[in-house]
Amino acid sequence: MSFHEVRFPAAVSFGSSGGPERLTEVVTLANGHEERNAPWKHSRRRYDAGVGVRSLDDIEELISFFEARSGRLYGFRWKDWSDYKSCLPSQAPTFGDQIIGAGDGETVTFGLAKTYRSGPHSYTRRVQKPVAGSVRVGVQGGELAETTEFTVDFDTGLVTFVDPPESDAEITAGFEFDVPVRFDTDRIYTSLASFQAGEIPDVPVVELRL
Repeated sequence: MSFHEVRFPAAVSFGSSGGPERLTEVVTLANGHEERNAPWKHSRRRYDAGVGVRSLDDIEELISFFEARSGRLYGFRWKDWSDYKSCLPSQAPTFGDQIIGAGDGETVTFGLAKTYRSGPHSYTRRVQKPVAGSVRVGVQGGELAETTEFTVDFDTGLVTFVDPPESDAEITAGFEFDVPVRFDTDRIYTSLASFQAGEIPDVPVVELRL
């Protein structure tokens, strides 16, 4: 996978539009009832980077970033301002935000994840691009120290403990994270006249499955 560990300019992505999408196949039967099937286990996010462009300097920064990624060739990090924390947007991440596993006395590596809940139902999303310096980890209600008790691979979202957590010990984590994405176009059209009149370029971005 060709991926650059660099984040799209956060000041430009602020105000962009986008969010998760699902693929659901719906078949309407002769009696009017429906049969529905979901081929995708996980959702996929799409964004429009052009919506966040507010100045000619933003256009220059966008084009530079696009050229450095060779269009659709290389993936990159994207800050989804509507969903980039393990906790509520108004709060700061804590080590108890998300349950990421349970110890068995042997396993030392666990993947970061975020669970979305509504009523009795939930969906767990794998987090592969945590933000450096933001990850906090706890075991059985006690916070651990990074580097001395655990390390984080910020390219994969894997947490590795120095000592394996004891059997049935609850492992939790809090963090900020980016979304791995790529441009979904190989061209960017800009017009200074139309931009100054209030129009913005259309720059689709799509989440990568790594």
